[in-house]
Amino acid sequence: MSSMTVEQPNESLPPALPGFENITRYWDKKQGMYAAKILPGEYYVTRHPNEAVVTVLGSCISACIRDRRLSIGGMNHFMLPVSMSAIASNSTGNIERYGSFAMESLINQILSRGGLRKNLEVKITGGGKVLSIASNIGEQNIEFVKKFLEEEQLNLLAEDVGGLHPRKVYYVPSTGRLRVKKLHETINQTISQRETAYAEEMARESARTEVELF
Repeated sequence: MSSMTVEQPNESLPPALPGFENITRYWDKKQGMYAAKILPGEYYVTRHPNEAVVTVLGSCISACIRDRRLSIGGMNHFMLPVSMSAIASNSTGNIERYGSFAMESLINQILSRGGLRKNLEVKITGGGKVLSIASNIGEQNIEFVKKFLEEEQLNLLAEDVGGLHPRKVYYVPSTGRLRVKKLHETINQTISQRETAYAEEMARESARTEVELF
């Protein structure tokens, strides 16, 4: 990452697109652009020419998607896909936390603002083995997102997935530039704790919604 800093423009943050007003946004001096920071279960879409979407990933996956002609796009941050029984129950919880909804929500936001499926390009990152549990959730996330993209016939341009380290991710939808920095320091513990809590919350939501209808 560059150490050069760029002073913030005189104007304040540009308005977020409707529906994304609650996402944390700031001026990133080192990157010289505005940035929207997303957490597990969140996603963000922008059409601003000088705005990045930023997150830190452990076992979670981020899909970076944009319409290459309109230069509008964004990034999500999710873990395991939702089960079909939870989809059928029409859960009122934060369904964007689950993989299938995270992907569909991000894509639909781009399409609703003029994007076309044939113009979408995708880059994926994350899925590291950073949680101290038996199952490799990161690998499951990678398998899910690749299968989703294949089934939806979406163009996967690049990937940086797997491995043992968390990642700090910068994605600029206007240009499609994706920057990934591997994190090798003590931040691993914070990420592991955050993702463990996230996974446990999803499990509780899934248990509440998995009701057999007859």
